[in-house]
Parts: sequence; structure tokens; C-alpha cells
Amino acid sequence: MDIDRKEILQTYLVESLEHLTRMEEALVDLEARPEDEEALQTIFRGAHTLKGNSSTLGFSRTAEFAHVLEDVLQRFRNRTLPVTGKYITLLLNGVDALRKMISEAVACDGTGSEEIAPAELEILKQLKEGSLAAEKSIEPAQTLSKNSRSREFGRRPEDAQAWAEQSKTLRVNIQKLDRMLNLTGEISIARGRFRQMLEEENRDREDILEAHRQTDILFMELQELIMKVRMVTVGPLFRQYIRTVRDMAQAHGKTAHLVIEGADVELDTTVIEHLKDPLTHMIRNALDHGIETPEVREAAGKDATGCITLRAMHAAGNIVIQVEDDGAGLNRRRIVEKALSKGMVSESQNLSDEGIYQIVFEPGFSTAETVTGLSGRGVGMDVVRKNIEALRGSVGIESRGGKGTTITIRLPLTLAIIEGFGVGVGEETYVAPLDSVVECLEIPADEQRQSNGRGVINLRGKPLPYLRLRELFGLGGHSPQRESIVVVGQEGQQIGLVVDMLYGESQAVIKPLGRIFHTLPGISGSTILGNGRVALILDVATLLRNVTEREAHPPPAEVRE
Repeated sequence: MDIDRKEILQTYLVESLEHLTRMEEALVDLEARPEDEEALQTIFRGAHTLKGNSSTLGFSRTAEFAHVLEDVLQRFRNRTLPVTGKYITLLLNGVDALRKMISEAVACDGTGSEEIAPAELEILKQLKEGSLAAEKSIEPAQTLSKNSRSREFGRRPEDAQAWAEQSKTLRVNIQKLDRMLNLTGEISIARGRFRQMLEEENRDREDILEAHRQTDILFMELQELIMKVRMVTVGPLFRQYIRTVRDMAQAHGKTAHLVIEGADVELDTTVIEHLKDPLTHMIRNALDHGIETPEVREAAGKDATGCITLRAMHAAGNIVIQVEDDGAGLNRRRIVEKALSKGMVSESQNLSDEGIYQIVFEPGFSTAETVTGLSGRGVGMDVVRKNIEALRGSVGIESRGGKGTTITIRLPLTLAIIEGFGVGVGEETYVAPLDSVVECLEIPADEQRQSNGRGVINLRGKPLPYLRLRELFGLGGHSPQRESIVVVGQEGQQIGLVVDMLYGESQAVIKPLGRIFHTLPGISGSTILGNGRVALILDVATLLRNVTEREAHPPPAEVRE
């Protein structure tokens, strides 16, 4: 029987990285609770499994390294070696080294050198000696850890390709695959029956419609099942930051731990992949600007160890992810002063707390006095907002002085299919995400005479700014006698979009735009309509910001009734 070694190696890589992640998490837990037997057993089992699997595939240096790691862990189990922070750091460096060696072993598969690199040899030596008495002897191991800039992005650069490959694989329940196979067979039979009915003369129209409905039902069930297969829990993503929080905090003279809530909440695998960078930036900011040093925290009556909470939950058809810290909170006065000095706001503006905190997301904004390894360049939170809005999501901030800050992200459950609301302007069709559509109304007659593309109407006693899509997208032509306003909103903000026609609700399968179209304002993607034409999907978050920025320096205008 032929054996595909490439597939075996890929399975080995994925499983090894999973074992190393669990070992890493357990080591951080063991540091906080040295008597935790279950955490110790998890680490030991991981090292033992890695040793056996590596030896079976002929990766001798990896097996040797895992064996030495296993010996140290056995001393922990026998209580002949104390569980201290320095030993945990050494073992975490050992996990880093194993991750690197396994990735290289799979990439080379016997064609590379079996010699262990100097940095790994130093860790191996320290593991064998089982002692960190001399400060000088641990310097190479610390250098290995710091090469990742305190694991700023969760993994070292050389492991990026391995982790990218791992993220492309999904484990699927065999029952789901069986049901998908059965559904494809049933759809094939239904399509054949439907085609036969169409070819028959004098066939009753109701029979044809019923056959179409039955095919449609089967197709929708298959579509729903495929979407469920793409859903993965956020737990593995969140747990990657356990080590990140520990290392980042220690590197800056602080202590902090990560609490995870809602680890079993499911999200589309593509969304998960795009969340990594935003979460890293938010955690980094929480550690730099939020969490105080142990001395400051104790003086304020807090626990010396800071707490960062990663939370996931479902709400109104979306997924909500929160990054919460119990630090000092945002300095409202300092944010305003910095914004004034940069000309981002004016003295005459009366900004709400929400408006002030949104300034944090502006490009180049930072309240840090100096640039550090964590922040100070004013790019982190700008990246967060751009990445989240690229996922058709929104982000907001709440802060409590002296008690902490909560950043809330709202995201769609999937990026592949949305419930949309179709509108027409001239001969073009646009789709707005249905969850952002508030209501539709006819535009007042006097507003139809406005030709500058923007305006404000009175909507039940409140001003509602609006945009004309015809002018916004430069479509030309003349507006019809009757126009409609589609009111869309996010995070408490609302604007009106003036359109010619309302086509109503429908499902839209999202197609990405080519690179040449990425700079189009207010467009997030496209979809194919039933008639074969292309419709553009509106980026509501960008349109809202477009209006908000204009209102920061509004031209003289009156609100019409």
C-alpha cells in the first residue's frame, strides 16, 4: 500500500503545533498555580507524544529535545525541582525551540541538517543541567525569546508559514460530510426531475413550480450545512494570547493574566483569521496604556496582577467580541488635548465621550510620550478599525476612569453570504447589509430639488444627514419624480441614502473586489444578481464616517421639515 508521506507530515505538523499550544497554555497556568497537577500532566503528555511522533518519522534532533524536556517535567512531577518563574521561562523557550525545529523538520524532511542551532543547544544544555543559578547562563535563552519582540504577534516570524498552513485546514464531523454527500445526490435527482418537466409538453405549471421549490429547499439545506462546516470556535484563537499577555507584561515590568469567556462561540474561519492582528493591537495597548505597574495598582487598592478579558458572545445575529482590562482607563482630558494640538478637533466642538474615544482610532494618533516596543507610533488602533470595517464590522470604546476600558467589536457571523437589501439608482443596483438597514421612507418633495448630493432632513424631531448615491458614485442622469431614503446605521449613528428604487430583501453571495477597486469609497464587495448582472455591496461604516467627518466642519445649512 502506497503511503503519502506528505500528508503524514502535514498531519504531524498540525497535531504537533496543537500539542505545543496546549503545553504553552498549561505552563502559564502552572506558573500561576504550581500545585496544579492537571496542568503538569498536560505538559508531560504533550512532550511525551511529541517525542514518540518525532522518533517515528525519523526526526531525531526533535525527539532528543522533547526527551530532555520530558526529563525536566518528570522532576517537576517528582517534586525534586521547584516550579518557579525562571524554570517556566526556560520551558517556554523550550516550547519555542520545539516549534521551530518541528517546522524546519517538516519543511526539509530529511534534506536539511540534523545539527541543532546554537540557541537551541544552549536551551538544551540548561534543560539537561536543570539549573538556572547563574544569571549569565540563561542569557542565550532570553535572547531567543526576545527575538520575537515579546511574542508581539503570538508566533515567531519563521513559524508564520507553518501557522498559515495550519489555518487552512479544518476538522469536520464525518456525519456532516455524510449529510452533504446525501444532499448532493438528492439535488442531482431533483435537478433531473425538474429538467424533465421543463422538456415535457403541456406540463402543469404548478407541478414545475413545486419541483423548483423542492430543489430550492435541498439547496438551502446544503448551503446552511456548508456554512456550519466553516464555523470554528474562537477558543483556540483566544488561547494564543495567554502566552502573549504573560511575556508582554513581564517585558515591561508588569504582571497580568488573561481571562477567556465564551470560548465555545463559533465564527466563520475566515473571520477568525482576520481577527488576529486587531486583537494583538488591542491587547498590546491594554498592557501599555491600561494595565498599571504592580506598585501603582496596589496603591490604588487593586490586585497587583492586572486582568485582561477576551469575551465572545452572540447578539442580534452578529458576534460580539470584547477586549476588557481593569487598568487606569482612557485619559479623556489628554485625548482632547492631543487631538486639539494635532488639529483633529476644534475648540468649538462639543464632543461626547463616544466621539472623544473614537479619536483613538484616527491614523497617527497616540497619547504616548515616547515610542516603546508596544506602542507610541499611532498606527495600532487605526489598523484595528480598518481591519474590522473590512470585515463589515464596527468597533467602539467604553472607559471607566481608574477602573478600565472595554473595546467592543461587532462582526457578521460569516463573510460568504449576507442578507441584503437591494436598491436601484439609474440602471445600477446596490446592496446594503440588511442588519444595518433601519427603515425606508419617501424623500420630502422640497429635498428633491437639492442637487449637491447631500442634505439634512427632520426625522421625527431629529436631524438625519443624507447622501445621494447618484452623486456619490458619479452616475449622472436625472433623478425620477419619486425618490426614497434608506436609513442605515451602526453603533447609534444613522444616515440616509437617497435612491431611485427599492428592490427589497434577498441573499447576497459576496464576491471580493479586485485590487484595482479597493480604493472605491463606500464599497465593500460585489454580488451576482439573478439576472446575471453585478451589484456592488455598500460599506455602511465608511459612508457613516464620511458624513461624520464632514459634520466636524459643517457648511451653513438649515434643517428642513
